[in-house]
Amino acid sequence: FFFACIEQQFDSLNGGVSVSKNSTFAEEFAHSIRSIFANVEAKLGEPSEIDQRDKYVGICGLFVLHFQIFRTIDKKFYKSLLDICKKVPAITLTANIIWFPDNFLIQKIPAAAKLLDRKSLQAIKIHRDTFLQQKAQSLTKDVQSYYVFVSSWMMKMESILSKEQRMDKFAEDLTNRCNVFIQGFLYAYSISTIIKTTMNLYVSMQKPMTKTSVKALCRLVELLKAIEHMFYRRSMVVADSVSHITQHLQHQALHSISVAKKRVISDKKYSEQRLDVLSALVLAENTLNGPSTKQRRLIVSLALSVGTQMKTFKDEELFPLQVVMKKLDLISELRERVQTQCDCCFLYWHRAVFPIYLDDVYENAVDAARLHYMFSALRDCVPAMMHARHLESYEILLDCYDKEIMEILNEHLLDKLCKEIEKDLRLSVHTHLKLDDRNPFKVGMKDLALFFSLNPIRFFNRFIDIRAYVTHYLDKTFYNLTTVALHDWATYSEMRNLATQRYGLVMTEAHLPSQTLEQGLDVLEIMRNIHIFVSRYLYNLNNQIFIERTSNNKHLNTINIRHIANSIRTHGTGIMNTTVNFTYQFLKKKFYIFSQFMYDEHIKSRLIKDIRFFREIKDQNDHKYPFDRAEKFNRGIRKLGITPEGQSYLDQFRQLISHIGNAMGYVRMIRSGGLHCSSNAIRFVPDLEDIVNFEELVKEEGLAEETLKAARHLDSVLSDHTRNSAEGTEYFKMLVDVFAPEFRRPKNIHLRNFYIIVPPLTLNFVEHSISCKEKLNKKNKIGAAFTDDGFAMGVAYILKLLDQYREFDSLHWFQSVREKYLKEIRAVAKQQNVQSASQDEKLLQTMNLTQKRLDVYLQEFELLYFSLSSARIFFRADKTAAEENQEKKEKEEETKTSNGDLSDSTVSADPVVK
Repeated sequence: FFFACIEQQFDSLNGGVSVSKNSTFAEEFAHSIRSIFANVEAKLGEPSEIDQRDKYVGICGLFVLHFQIFRTIDKKFYKSLLDICKKVPAITLTANIIWFPDNFLIQKIPAAAKLLDRKSLQAIKIHRDTFLQQKAQSLTKDVQSYYVFVSSWMMKMESILSKEQRMDKFAEDLTNRCNVFIQGFLYAYSISTIIKTTMNLYVSMQKPMTKTSVKALCRLVELLKAIEHMFYRRSMVVADSVSHITQHLQHQALHSISVAKKRVISDKKYSEQRLDVLSALVLAENTLNGPSTKQRRLIVSLALSVGTQMKTFKDEELFPLQVVMKKLDLISELRERVQTQCDCCFLYWHRAVFPIYLDDVYENAVDAARLHYMFSALRDCVPAMMHARHLESYEILLDCYDKEIMEILNEHLLDKLCKEIEKDLRLSVHTHLKLDDRNPFKVGMKDLALFFSLNPIRFFNRFIDIRAYVTHYLDKTFYNLTTVALHDWATYSEMRNLATQRYGLVMTEAHLPSQTLEQGLDVLEIMRNIHIFVSRYLYNLNNQIFIERTSNNKHLNTINIRHIANSIRTHGTGIMNTTVNFTYQFLKKKFYIFSQFMYDEHIKSRLIKDIRFFREIKDQNDHKYPFDRAEKFNRGIRKLGITPEGQSYLDQFRQLISHIGNAMGYVRMIRSGGLHCSSNAIRFVPDLEDIVNFEELVKEEGLAEETLKAARHLDSVLSDHTRNSAEGTEYFKMLVDVFAPEFRRPKNIHLRNFYIIVPPLTLNFVEHSISCKEKLNKKNKIGAAFTDDGFAMGVAYILKLLDQYREFDSLHWFQSVREKYLKEIRAVAKQQNVQSASQDEKLLQTMNLTQKRLDVYLQEFELLYFSLSSARIFFRADKTAAEENQEKKEKEEETKTSNGDLSDSTVSADPVVK
């Protein structure tokens, strides 16, 4: 395009205008180039440089155009253009395209090159090499300087924008804001120029870049994005300030123009030139009275080019006006200019530095947060790639770029971080082996935990979460290695806990296999299959163990508190709450079946009849529920039908209640196991009643902050263990409170008949229990059992949910049973005394067997009574629902009263303290 422009035919071929022979135009053209160059040369390489490099490129292009048209060379000006190469050896036009002024001028004007000797041309190239060497040496120093400059600027920016504007100093505040905004842009321009020029020179000249230079340049990239982020973060305030600043600058410019206009008007010697100047000033005034658009500012610039002729402005007036107009240009395009200077799309062509940068970040983890700035710079490459036309779709290029960056990130940071964390955890857990010297004073120490405090890094359509990546790696590694070597579960559990304490990583708990050799049946397996567990295992209330039902002559598995405590220690105390949640879900299903049974018309009608019957005869029967009525209920239910296994509906209902009770027994064991686990953990504390506060002791000694945190953590751990070992969680109360309101609702009134079915249920249970115990002495022991306290737990729990302890006690059922069996035992004994005289051995044997059977039944009923009484203690059977609510209200009122007394005493004590 440039060649097509300068090499076209400018002279008219038909004898018209001859451009090449127009001396006036040639002289004016050359004068304009020299004037522009004079302004540009003074600013090039200075801290206040804004766009002079781009203008210098344009001046060189105009000089070539002038030569092409007029074929004349100003040797002195040509040398002046080449002398700029000492200040600016190269200029980046865009991305990785670098432009060398000397090459351009020599190639485009070969005739001019002959005017210079070879030494001069060679000196320019030598100077370029020297410039690159010096820049490489000074990069570290430049980074330190700009780090201070940018940090200071950011503090000023925050201070000025956070300060409330005062109307009496509004103009001064706007001036300060304008200066700070422009200073930020100038820093961005300078840093961007250093990065682009240095990187592109290394590539263009094919010189190797040192790691120190790479690190320094990457630091400058971070500073560049920090400036952009600062403008972006305060963009709302900046946008509001820009509108006021432009108005303020327009006011200053209008004031200067009005002074000059008055001077022109006051001069009575009118001429066409003076009228042109006056018209230009009026045009500038009218244009400035409006929004500061690019077109208006261009018109003002053109108008002032005419308006400043004929000395309409004094020297001390013209320079301030030029400064104001330059500021107006910068402020009006502040967002676009900052975005342009902070654009790091050139990094696409220099992405070979990214691995070195990541290695540096890994080695200096203290500054891990700077990763956000580098990835922000890498994202700048995306818009440019979306204009790619050399592929079928630009998405192919984006995918390749995305894959390349992520592979580099994984290889040089994330994977190294994962390996180092894993290594640190292993060495920490195996310190007793003394595998390596880990003295931080000898081998050094990196605080890798800082990487995990980073917010997720945005890149393309994903967020890179370093914490989640490392956590997933450790979880996966620990899980896979545990499955290979189950005996190492404790080691990996310790490493998992250490990762949480040292690095704050939230590890996944349930990655161990469901069963370990030294624990028998595991809590996790029971929890997941609680419906199977309660049907296969029998609960013993006194010994707190579960015994597996016999299916043949095999070894019986047992589960005791020690097994539960070991599992809790393995999986953490959180498994206790999870178990209760699973139990709750199980009970919901069982209570649905329970409700259906109680709602059945056959069952409900019989229970209502029994309740009515008891109310009618209780006064004549000494308030005792008749034993024969319970037997009659059992026989009546059996007539409704039996299963192929020979079970009646009441047998199945009894099993349902036993399963519910077994579930509650398991919850009790979980609580006891938790207390056992906490007691083992707290056994090293000498006196639980007098535990010192380590945090206060550390404060008194004035020790370091890390020691204070450790002491605070120790106090917290001791407090938790002390509380857990003393109280534990009231899981029974939780499971009562969650179901009781639903059980006691009016819509579930059919459940209120439960207490009257307990007598026939106990009779059914006793017959079943005796049958199971008798099987213990038989060869085929399938179904044999010597304990089943789950039934007593289930009955006690349901009576509590229905608040029917008093209704059940009013039946005096166990007294009635005891009187019945004692009466029969006495009758049999009396008959034995009568028949002993006749010495009928067969009859005596029959009576002895009858007496034994009655003794067994009486003993089983008494054992059930004792188990039920013990189970009722867990559910506070001594209090009704109304009494519990009243007790709760009294405690709350007592707490409020004590708090009020405390506040009163505090108020009264204040004067004494003062």
